[in-house]
Amino acid sequence: MNTSHKVYNKSKASLYWTCQLLGWSIVSIYWAYTVYTRDNYGAFYTLLNYVLDIAIGIFLTHCYRCFALHKQWNQLPLKKLLYRVVPSIIILSVLYVLLNNIKWYLYWTVIAGEHKEFWTALVYWDPILLTGLRLMSIWILAYHLYHYYQKEVATARENAQLSILSKQIQLDNLSAQLNPHFLFNSLNSIKSLIEENPSKARRAIDLLSDLLRSSLYEKDKDLISIKDELALVNDYIELEKLRFEERLSLHSTLDDSLEQVKIPTLSIQLLIENAIKHGIDKLIKGGVINLVIVKNEEQIIISVQNPGKITSKHSKGVGLKNLKERLEIQYKTKASFHLTEIDANTVEAKIILPLTTNEDI
Repeated sequence: MNTSHKVYNKSKASLYWTCQLLGWSIVSIYWAYTVYTRDNYGAFYTLLNYVLDIAIGIFLTHCYRCFALHKQWNQLPLKKLLYRVVPSIIILSVLYVLLNNIKWYLYWTVIAGEHKEFWTALVYWDPILLTGLRLMSIWILAYHLYHYYQKEVATARENAQLSILSKQIQLDNLSAQLNPHFLFNSLNSIKSLIEENPSKARRAIDLLSDLLRSSLYEKDKDLISIKDELALVNDYIELEKLRFEERLSLHSTLDDSLEQVKIPTLSIQLLIENAIKHGIDKLIKGGVINLVIVKNEEQIIISVQNPGKITSKHSKGVGLKNLKERLEIQYKTKASFHLTEIDANTVEAKIILPLTTNEDI
């Protein structure tokens, strides 16, 4: 058992005994007042009776607690627990009556010097039995409700931890697939330049080095600011322009108020990459990629348009599949991705994200 666990158990024990003493001390005040004013016990014997009332309450309920812990009743479902609680309340109430009657009998016979019949005193039930039933019911129900609440809190905490862990594992797996996908396409671009133009190939390697450095720097982050993401996109476009030259151009429109808003890392870069792979690369004359990032009420709309058509390869691509899964994991139903043909020769990839802080997601 480690130190923190010992401290936790000690804290729980301290809370338990504090509640026991405080609770039974408050409850027993009424009976102390009654014997003092009605039965003329006097100050000393009133105090003694008060201490004994506290002791009886603590003794009975603590015995119940020990028995319940031994039988692991706190692990039972509520229905099965009720079958044990109800008889326990009755038994404890009867014991409460007997102990109080014995205490009452000893006072009047030993201390007050009066003659009392023991069996008559022992079967004096009203109103002590009702008091016992009420007190034991309250204590036992409070005890089990507290443990039920603690169990529910612990379960909720464990489920939350499992959910976070599962989410992180999924994101890590998706990132592991996404980065090789990006690297593979970039290396293919460099490969095509090695024989044609070595100087451009060297420049491409420098750009790829910068891109990888940026990606590694952000590897532990699920989200990145739009400004930083666009810096990666510009480096990627420059890298690809070494291969496509005048066949490739990018026009960007950005709402300046969105620069610091966080979005999934490499999400825009992926859309640009697919626009080049499935659009520009298929056309002899190439074309223009239009990137628009705007705010619409409480949403961010990221639109990438490129010349071309939607083919089966779009839906089978690892990149877009990963993007959809990442949006689902990160935002649940608050985000969406759409790939559509807006006319005969133009494809639009659109990401819609909630305009929230990362803490609100």
